[in-house]
Amino acid sequence: MNSTRVTETHTWLAKLFETSIVARRLLLFIAMLGTCMLIGDGILTPAISVLSAMDGVRAPFPSVTKSLVEALSAVVLIFLFLLQKFGTSRVSFLFSPIMGAWTLCTPLVGIYSIIHNYPTIFKALSPHYIFHFFWRNGKSGWLLLGGTVLCITGSEAMFADLGHFNPRSIQIAFIFTIYPSLVLTYAGQTAYLIKNPNDHNDGFYKFIPTQVYWPIFIISTLAAIVASQSLISATFSVIKQSVVLDYFPRVKIVHTSHNKEGEVYSPEVNYILMVLCVAVILIFGDGKDIGNAFGVVVSLVMLITTILLTLVMIMIWRTPAILVSLYFCVFFVMEGVYVSAVFTKFAEGGWIPFAISFILAFIMFGWFYGRQRKIDYELTHKITFKRLEELLADCIVQRVPGLCFFYTNIQDGLTPILGHYIKNMKSLHKVTVFTTLRYLLVPKVAPHERIVIRKSNLKGVYCCVIQYGYADALNIEGDDFLDQVINSLKMHIQNCPDNISSDSQAIEEEVANLEEARLAGVVHVRGKTRFYIGLNCGWFDKIMLAFYEVMHSNCRSGLPTVGVSLQQRIEVGMLYEA
Repeated sequence: MNSTRVTETHTWLAKLFETSIVARRLLLFIAMLGTCMLIGDGILTPAISVLSAMDGVRAPFPSVTKSLVEALSAVVLIFLFLLQKFGTSRVSFLFSPIMGAWTLCTPLVGIYSIIHNYPTIFKALSPHYIFHFFWRNGKSGWLLLGGTVLCITGSEAMFADLGHFNPRSIQIAFIFTIYPSLVLTYAGQTAYLIKNPNDHNDGFYKFIPTQVYWPIFIISTLAAIVASQSLISATFSVIKQSVVLDYFPRVKIVHTSHNKEGEVYSPEVNYILMVLCVAVILIFGDGKDIGNAFGVVVSLVMLITTILLTLVMIMIWRTPAILVSLYFCVFFVMEGVYVSAVFTKFAEGGWIPFAISFILAFIMFGWFYGRQRKIDYELTHKITFKRLEELLADCIVQRVPGLCFFYTNIQDGLTPILGHYIKNMKSLHKVTVFTTLRYLLVPKVAPHERIVIRKSNLKGVYCCVIQYGYADALNIEGDDFLDQVINSLKMHIQNCPDNISSDSQAIEEEVANLEEARLAGVVHVRGKTRFYIGLNCGWFDKIMLAFYEVMHSNCRSGLPTVGVSLQQRIEVGMLYEA
């Protein structure tokens, strides 16, 4: 019965997203908002973590001003961002000792505080006292949830470590070390605050005994840096995935590890994050405003994750309806209550992540909209091989010497730029290889699977798919790449079923034509398209496509990212009618 109900729900949801463009756009907006909130988290986490840790110098030295703490925090963050280009692997050997010291020392301080201040603090874990607290305080109790949401932050970033560890290791570490450590630490702080309620503005450093203050301060600062590193790495990973999915303008992505997909670095993103983090500290130096912003972004990321995961459970995993209902009801209600509580702090810093997220969402949607319009145009006006044959049959069109790599994103057909090129240049190279770059979610593609060749029914015209993984150095400049393609073409010519039945002289002639074309010269042709925004375009298209053109003009080109030299590159311009 449950299986039938899940199937019916899956079918209903699938039909809804297939038939309703509004539903698809709404889902896309939710996913983009969650992505942008996570990027906002990557800005706020380093800022609040380092600022809170560095604020500890003010307890033993009251003369230290808030401005000096902000300046020190900014210096630490700048140093952290400047280290990103070396990759996480270079410094990751320090992470385990730092976090090990943190998870061991803070609960010991917590136990000491519990014994000396309020030994019966663990009764707070009882549902009886939780119910009694909300029953007695009502609205005030609900509002106080906004102050406790920071206690659960960090868990939303655990997925970032999936680029470095497997899920089982993260689960074991969380259950047996992180969770007990957090419970004892927060219980110790609570026990201290019960006896010293006026110290609530700086409960962490004030509950630490004087004898171990400085060691804990050093460990806390280092742990804040490690936590910041986790979110910075997560931001790089999210933007890299968005670029691959064509939801974000092209930026340079460097894989700092040859065997871990999650370890990536982007220079442009790194320095933008650095500027924004420092700006948040210097402009919103009051920890309360940043804390409120942090609470909003974390709770919203969790809520959006719950919504999207529920859809995955129904439509992809086909999870039984009872389990889906239990998961959604428990987590949606719990996270929804937290979101409603932190939203009361919207005017007190809670607007910061929304400002960041909506700017990022506008960038992502603008890029996505422009790319979709281009793909739609290319699919509608694509050149078929039959049409190519008609173009080449024109006596005006000449087959000129040389080897041409003509890049196309369409696998079932050819880019309309090809027709534009032939009509205006009145020529095509004697050997033309229509090349498509395909990204695979593997570290490295095996050499024998790197290049896939398909012969067309036209003389000297081939289709080539170059497959590469995230750790492959995709460089198609130089003799090595040409040798690989030529050898793949020769093997295809010799092993093609249509050619096996042909005489050996024809095969040798085709192979000789390849070598002759290579000696005559190699060029790489790729389109550089722009939208022509006419008077008939609606206001929405005018705004979004104009914005897309600005981003497209300033983002990285596709050809330099694959190493094509300027001398061999030809870019063919074409206007697509919007």
